[in-house]
Amino acid sequence: MAGVLEGFAVIVLVVAVGFVLGRFNVLGTDAQQVISRLVFSAGTPALLFVTLTEADLNSVISPGLAVTALSTTAIALLYAGIARFALKRSTGETVIGALAASYVNAGNLGIPITVFVLGDAAYVAPVMLFQVVVMAPVAYAILDLDAQKVSGPVWKRVVRPLHNPITIGSGLGMLVSGTGMTIPDLIYQPIELVAGMAVPGALIAFGLSLSSGWRMTSPPPRLDLTLISVLKLVIHPALTFVLAYFVFQLSGILLLAVTLFAALPTAQNVLIAAIRYNRGPGLARQAALITTASSILPMVLIVTLIPG
Repeated sequence: MAGVLEGFAVIVLVVAVGFVLGRFNVLGTDAQQVISRLVFSAGTPALLFVTLTEADLNSVISPGLAVTALSTTAIALLYAGIARFALKRSTGETVIGALAASYVNAGNLGIPITVFVLGDAAYVAPVMLFQVVVMAPVAYAILDLDAQKVSGPVWKRVVRPLHNPITIGSGLGMLVSGTGMTIPDLIYQPIELVAGMAVPGALIAFGLSLSSGWRMTSPPPRLDLTLISVLKLVIHPALTFVLAYFVFQLSGILLLAVTLFAALPTAQNVLIAAIRYNRGPGLARQAALITTASSILPMVLIVTLIPG
């Protein structure tokens, strides 16, 4: 339980830095957009590259990965179906909402919690792998097509998502890890330095977005936020537990790990993507804020009720 609280404390302090910078307008009026673009175009691709090159893909591909893939995909599709066909949301808003309901904060919150609660950061690797290799490229591909409105031959529509820096970073990382290539320090160390700004950059951008206060010119619908919060904090961990325990028969620390990760709040990277593509930034911001503030209760309950 102490690990959960410590992980939250780390996030709150860094977000507070961004909030203070925004309140005093230290970085200027366009700081949030500039930092978000920097994180999206350089920091996050570098982080994904470094993370995947250092990952042992054989140990990551496990029943935990299968549980994460099934439950996360189900939650994303459930939200997308409701938002698109019942609420009549646009394609971009639907994608951002689906990410907000399913894409967990595995990096800057999941890793500290994994270390403090489970004792080994490797437990969160399957979640990160699925999100960066499958979820992010697919979501960004749809957002690319929606934002760019690519027309012409079919091959242009297929190739367009390959220009996305997130796809490039994760693809190269998988290639290096899978082939066992050795990256010279002269190349790897600069990439590692750039990767180091991804997590604090995303948190500071989040803090900057909060510095303008709760009022927005176009506040997101409460129904959407309620749906995202329920899916993220209740349905997602519950579905993950059912799949892990009854279908894949996981127990002990593995059962605790996958269930705990499913209860993590919406990742700040969702806000970064929303700003980058100008699709539902208010929804992403409020969803990240609400789920981050509310997720401590379900996570404490999970740690208390599931023996590790």
